[in-house]
Amino acid sequence: MLRTALFNTTRHAARPTLLARQAARPTYQIFARYESSKANDALKAARKAKDKLQKDWQGPVLTYEQVKPRTLSPSADAYLIDVREPDEVMQGSIPSSVNLPLSVLANSFHLSPQAFKAQHGFEKPGKQQEVVFYCRSGMRSASACDIAKRNGYENIFNYEGSWLDWTSREGGGKGSTTSS
Repeated sequence: MLRTALFNTTRHAARPTLLARQAARPTYQIFARYESSKANDALKAARKAKDKLQKDWQGPVLTYEQVKPRTLSPSADAYLIDVREPDEVMQGSIPSSVNLPLSVLANSFHLSPQAFKAQHGFEKPGKQQEVVFYCRSGMRSASACDIAKRNGYENIFNYEGSWLDWTSREGGGKGSTTSS
């Protein structure tokens, strides 16, 4: 509910000789609006629901120790997806990972499985399959997790340390292999 206050104001004369003319001047009405201190419960609930829908989803975070075994024995049921751009991937990537740049990720999830494989060179992940995203430092991979969640994927993980963490623990980017 809003309360409205009505103020009557007149223009003030700078000189006393103008006071006589001031009485003939029109009066201006200014409306001031104040929000009530008693907020509507339904409105509060609607705002809370809207905030919940707009909030970015935070996927489970994996550490280097959790990602390393996935690279040593890759599974057909799990994907390690590098969301960096192709020119960044040329510097190296985590073994057994596949590249799917963040710039095309959302559109790629809408492709048919045949079109996806033709465009990216690997099978489209299923909605139930494990998908681990990584990038250079962990920011884009968090965005990729959010995009995947909004497209119906359920088993999503974010390797937060990403490429910088991997190279610091593995001894540099030149020794890492690129795959796919």
